[in-house]
Amino acid sequence: MALMAEVNRYKTSAARITGDNYREIERVARKAHNQIARLSKRQPYIRSKYFKKSKIFIKPFWEHLAQKHITDRKRRLRFYNHAIELLRNTTCAPSSKQNPADKNEILHRFHGITSDGEKYAVQVKYNVQSGWHTFMSVFPEN
Repeated sequence: MALMAEVNRYKTSAARITGDNYREIERVARKAHNQIARLSKRQPYIRSKYFKKSKIFIKPFWEHLAQKHITDRKRRLRFYNHAIELLRNTTCAPSSKQNPADKNEILHRFHGITSDGEKYAVQVKYNVQSGWHTFMSVFPEN
């Protein structure tokens, strides 16, 4: 039996969002998002160490999240603070592949681990034509 190589993970120190229902979790995540959005006049973004301080736009994450079932939204939003910290500070290389649906896009998947040992992944889409990085999703890994 072949063993899979362990991917390089960024360990985050951000607090995990806790709460009993979706509204509580979303309120905390939106507050973090609004703090970032307040710093920009146009689209909210963060700067990434891995991409040499280029911008990663974070608004499309919320549009993608709105398409999910409420239990899945709750599960993903718990890792929002971890995802933002990972995207800002990681220097660990992501696993990357070309988007099969669109040849002008590259999908980067960063892997992280929380301070209490939970593994998660953050997906960033890169558009080759425009040169934009977009934060698409965060989800726990099993």
